[in-house]
Amino acid sequence: MKDKIGLVGLGFVGTATAQCLLANDFEVIGFDIDSTRCQYLKDLGGHAVGSPAQAAQQVECIILSLPDTNIVKQVVEGPSGILEAKTPPSYIIDMTTGDPDETVALAKRLEQREIYLLDATISGSSRQVREKEAVFMIGGDKVAFENCSDILKTLTNKMFYLGPSGSGSKAKLASNLILGLNRVALAEGLVFANKLGLESETFLEMLKATPAYSAVMDIKGKKMLNNDFTAESRIRQHHKDVSLILKYAEIAGQELPLSQVHFDALEKAIEAGDGDLDNAAIIREIERRNRG
Repeated sequence: MKDKIGLVGLGFVGTATAQCLLANDFEVIGFDIDSTRCQYLKDLGGHAVGSPAQAAQQVECIILSLPDTNIVKQVVEGPSGILEAKTPPSYIIDMTTGDPDETVALAKRLEQREIYLLDATISGSSRQVREKEAVFMIGGDKVAFENCSDILKTLTNKMFYLGPSGSGSKAKLASNLILGLNRVALAEGLVFANKLGLESETFLEMLKATPAYSAVMDIKGKKMLNNDFTAESRIRQHHKDVSLILKYAEIAGQELPLSQVHFDALEKAIEAGDGDLDNAAIIREIERRNRG
């Protein structure tokens, strides 16, 4: 058995992360507020504990896979949080798509206690994480990154160190801007082709051979055509990401008209009850607009 690794957040990505670590003989000490997720970790061969502090107490490095920065701060600095461990870990790898400025501020506070935070955001679904196909975009102290590289290599074959704290979070927002627009463009194009009377599967395969190709066609194309919206990454979560994108664009003085249209579509999808479906379900909102 290799080293113990802490893991807080056992949703889709967190569970996929646990599976990768366990498959590579790491011992995983995990926590989630949902007891059924903790039980699933046990079923996989990991160990579940009752708080982030208990997970942190036993490890040199702890990984966070959480919905947003506010929850990250609560898990790290709040009651029963990581900093309440008698011996806190030296490294925190935060895979959360978070607020870059808040991430930088947290990293500075932690560094005063000789704890190093890496914002190791990912581009890819939980399935891609499980298959080591997700791209990791990493910011933080360079030595800390090097010291955690063996753990990161267990999780991905594609990682990029981008600079100081906040760099990973910034890269994730910029990457998600493009990814989200590719996804909604694919959905709109598939609906359009169907309206023109084209056979959908043949059209999708043809698209992959044209300059219009994007990887989202491989990841979400068939899910859209098959109405398979089993969640690998949720519409609600991407809505949060686009909200952050628009916030930082406003701070930077940049207009993002396409992202604003995308944000509105995501908001309508959530209002229609699709928020917890896979991101591929954005095609349902495109179809609703055409019916309307």
